[in-house]
Amino acid sequence: MGNTDAMPAPAGTTSAGSSAADDSFVARLVRGERRAVAAAITELERLSPAAVPLLKSLQPHLGHALVVGFTGPPGAGKSTLVNALIRELRAAGRRVGVIAVDPSSPVSGGAILGDRIRMTAALDDDGVFVRSLASRGYLGGLSPAAVRIIDALDAARFDVVILETVGTGQNEIDVAEVADVRVVISAPGLGDDIQAMKSGLLEIADVLVVNKGDREGAERTLQQLVGALSIRVGAAAKVPVLKTTATSGEGVAELVETIDSIGDRVLGQGATTRRRRRARYLIARAAADLVAARIRAGEGGELEGLADAVLAGELPVEQAARRLLAER
Repeated sequence: MGNTDAMPAPAGTTSAGSSAADDSFVARLVRGERRAVAAAITELERLSPAAVPLLKSLQPHLGHALVVGFTGPPGAGKSTLVNALIRELRAAGRRVGVIAVDPSSPVSGGAILGDRIRMTAALDDDGVFVRSLASRGYLGGLSPAAVRIIDALDAARFDVVILETVGTGQNEIDVAEVADVRVVISAPGLGDDIQAMKSGLLEIADVLVVNKGDREGAERTLQQLVGALSIRVGAAAKVPVLKTTATSGEGVAELVETIDSIGDRVLGQGATTRRRRRARYLIARAAADLVAARIRAGEGGELEGLADAVLAGELPVEQAARRLLAER
């Protein structure tokens, strides 16, 4: 796929990142030059020495793009629906960036690239840029690199940035902290349709979509979602529920209209508010990673001693955790 190939890093990048962050490179990126966009994403994904000065240089150019997150159980047809959405957005002349989060390869740790195979709308279209990104084992469906890549696509003046998560199920709620509009997708025939989503995904949705609407059971799934919303209160009970058939395009125009309606309200909050939310996510994720590293570092005597104290009833779990963190 020509527009998703990895591009070389900025020529002459040094450990200080001077070339990646200089005005000429940023100017090329802001103009939307594909090689500059790809090179910037490569630096940001691996958080190279060039990444920090590059991010700083991008700051004056951020806040334009609407970030739309797509998530839902495996088999719901997320990639096919994203492909249909790209076609609809491009027909309206809007530039679209896509971050497709794939499972990590057990061999290389990179993205398996299953999603972008189905995104045929991106073929040979300079108005679309697709980047596959490995989940790197993050249970929330995203890695922090996704947020940095959003900045690159935003600075390159893409109108809409679509963030498609890996599709691991109800734990996949990090997208709520990153996306401006959250679209949760289900489909008939996935087993216990609503229970598969209820404990997290249903709670974060700005839009609920029943995809594969031409299949038997689609109307029943839609009514289940409507029923699940009816027991909620306030704005949570008013989440729109749509039915789409991505393969034929049925319902996709209505989905775009609904996303735009919600997006207009969110964009009205201002770029700083939206970007601060993503910054909070990055800080919280980094803090969680540090905590995990501390726990791994304590897997020897200290952690074993605390575990023995908990088992003996001498120490509550919460106090043991505080002690482990305080003493590292």
